[in-house]
Amino acid sequence: MDIGIFGSSGLGIYISTKEERMDVASFKDREEAVIDKFPFKGKPRDVIGTRIRWLSKCGDDGTGYPEYGLRYFTIQPGGEIPIHNHFYHQTMYILSGQCECYQYDMDSEEKVETCVTGPGDFIYIPGMEPHGMQNIGQEPVNFLCCIANVYAKEGYV
Repeated sequence: MDIGIFGSSGLGIYISTKEERMDVASFKDREEAVIDKFPFKGKPRDVIGTRIRWLSKCGDDGTGYPEYGLRYFTIQPGGEIPIHNHFYHQTMYILSGQCECYQYDMDSEEKVETCVTGPGDFIYIPGMEPHGMQNIGQEPVNFLCCIANVYAKEGYV
C-alpha cells in the first residue's frame, strides 16, 4: 500500500491499495458512458447528448473522483452540459466541433461570461467555479478534459 500526503499542509491524502504502472491502451478499449445528470447545489441537472470515456485516472479524492484523470467527451449537436462545479481543476482541449462555454455567478446562476471555442482552443476551469457548455455547431464536439486536485497551502483555506 502507498500513502502520500499532497501539499505542505497535508490537506490531501492519497492512499493506493493497488500497484500503479504505466498504462498503454487504445481509445477504443475504454468504455463509453452516457452522462444524463450532473448535480449543482445538490440538485440533479439534465445533461443532453453527452458521452464520456475515462482514458486514465489515478488516486481517489475521497468523493469518488480520481486525484488526476484524463477524459474524452463527445457532445452531440444541440447537446449541453449544464451549470455545475466541482473541487478539481480542469483543462479542456477542443479537438473538433464548436461550442459555447459559460461561466456562471454562483449565487444568481446567471451567465457572466460566454466564449465560443473550436478545434485547438483550450479552457481552464479552476475548482468550484460554476460553468457549463453547449454544442452550437452541426457536428459533434469532441474534447479532452484533464482533471486534477490542487490543494491549498496552509492559511489559504
